[in-house]
Amino acid sequence: MRLGVFSRSLFGVGAVLALSGLAETAYADGTPRGQAIASANACMGCHAVDRKLVGPSFQQIAAKYKGDSQASAKLALKVRNGGSGVWGAIPMPAHPAMSDADVRAVVDWVLAGAPSK
Repeated sequence: MRLGVFSRSLFGVGAVLALSGLAETAYADGTPRGQAIASANACMGCHAVDRKLVGPSFQQIAAKYKGDSQASAKLALKVRNGGSGVWGAIPMPAHPAMSDADVRAVVDWVLAGAPSK
């Protein structure tokens, strides 16, 4: 079947949109976007996926906020502004330079249980 120029261009746009949607969730090596952003912003210096370091593990955070419809907004504010008292006396530093999209990606990844793929 021969496609016209218009059909081919629509297919190309659809393919680009489909691939860009995949790029939002994972990088080429399979690392989830939220995990890569967390690593690039020093989150892993205080948090681990499955064990407490300075702060709680990402899995502990996901469990604590499971079923909380406001969790995403609460955690986005915590990442952006920092805070203390929820998990102990050691304060979490603010990350004001992170973009809203990056904060959202990290929070979504954490609330999903910090999956590796």
